[in-house]
Amino acid sequence: MFSPALKAGASGKVTDFNNGTYLVSFTLFWEGQVSLSLLLIHPSEGVSALWRARNQGYDKIMFKGKFVNGTSQVFTECGLTLNSSSELCTYLYGRDQEAFYCMKPQQMPCEALTHVTTMNREISYLSVKEKRLFHKTKVGVEMMKDLEHINVSHCNKREKSTEKCQIGKKTPAPGGYTLRGRWITTFCDQIQLDTNKINGCLKGKLIYLLGDSTLRQWIHYLPRVAKTLKFFDLHGTGPFKKHLLLDAERHTQIQWKKHSYPFITSHLYSVTEEGYIPQEIDQISGDKNTAIVITFGQHFRPFPIDVFIRRAISVRKAIERLFLRSPDTKVIIKTENIREMHIETERFGDFHGYIQYLTLNDIFKDLNVGVIDAWDMTIAYGNNNVHPPDVVIGSQINMFLNYIC
Repeated sequence: MFSPALKAGASGKVTDFNNGTYLVSFTLFWEGQVSLSLLLIHPSEGVSALWRARNQGYDKIMFKGKFVNGTSQVFTECGLTLNSSSELCTYLYGRDQEAFYCMKPQQMPCEALTHVTTMNREISYLSVKEKRLFHKTKVGVEMMKDLEHINVSHCNKREKSTEKCQIGKKTPAPGGYTLRGRWITTFCDQIQLDTNKINGCLKGKLIYLLGDSTLRQWIHYLPRVAKTLKFFDLHGTGPFKKHLLLDAERHTQIQWKKHSYPFITSHLYSVTEEGYIPQEIDQISGDKNTAIVITFGQHFRPFPIDVFIRRAISVRKAIERLFLRSPDTKVIIKTENIREMHIETERFGDFHGYIQYLTLNDIFKDLNVGVIDAWDMTIAYGNNNVHPPDVVIGSQINMFLNYIC
């Protein structure tokens, strides 16, 4: 539901009656001229094909490991599973012993692995007929063409909650809407923070951002609203090195670290500082001034769903261990956002993301964590970009600051 002139938008809610009929409901959050849009992303045959193709194998992405010994270096094939009779190097992570494998190079030890990169394999588990279902013209088809505008008149009834936004509060769907470009929550009283309030909020805080590049966007946005934060050079190369922001005077530290395998990029990234999220959480002692933000999902889409489920459960267990030693530590889960509709549907389509979104909500539902529903938010903003624009990032960060201050 949207009103372009008001820069307003909200997601609808679909109820499936499991008999071929559906109810789509919208809450009228603002007054004025409102338009509705209902897209059929895929027909059910397309969804079935995607689900089967996703869970059929691990080889849509190829990992290459760089081994270095003095001046000599060599690349070998790596992966979450490897079918090979050759000798393998096995790398185990965390208490849950999640594994990553590489073909062992000749005359080099397994410990010589320093970097990894990935590339798409020219492989598909879709038949020629099924591929036609994912042609540009057949994805995201508008189902309610020529629908008249709805004129929403002024209403005195206030649905908005006056209760402060706090961790552990359940997020409904939709959890908010956009108006004049700003995200407005429906389930709690969100304060729009100015520079002074942000600086005060961040004072004495240790903030750990653990995840993918959609969370790295935060660490690049924050110095614009908290001007005293400065990047500290931790050396390293490439966009996926660890990032650190410091304000020594206010004792504020914010760091971003990418999550561990599977991580998909054509850039070489270092494995010597792997940020396997459960392991990272286990290394944080935590206190009332510590906050952890977690997001993962986009890089898991090309792999069978059990990889994502296993990681989500491992993260949950690590959060439970953290709460035992420090129940005051604030943990916020940022769900993944929607992305481009026509790019590599079999590997990265939003159907895979939506299944993960539902799974994540289920696994974390009874934990005392805050949720930033980036899925709902990016639909409301009408943004189909894996890296949303600053207006969306600003809204996510404002929600985060409301949770921690």
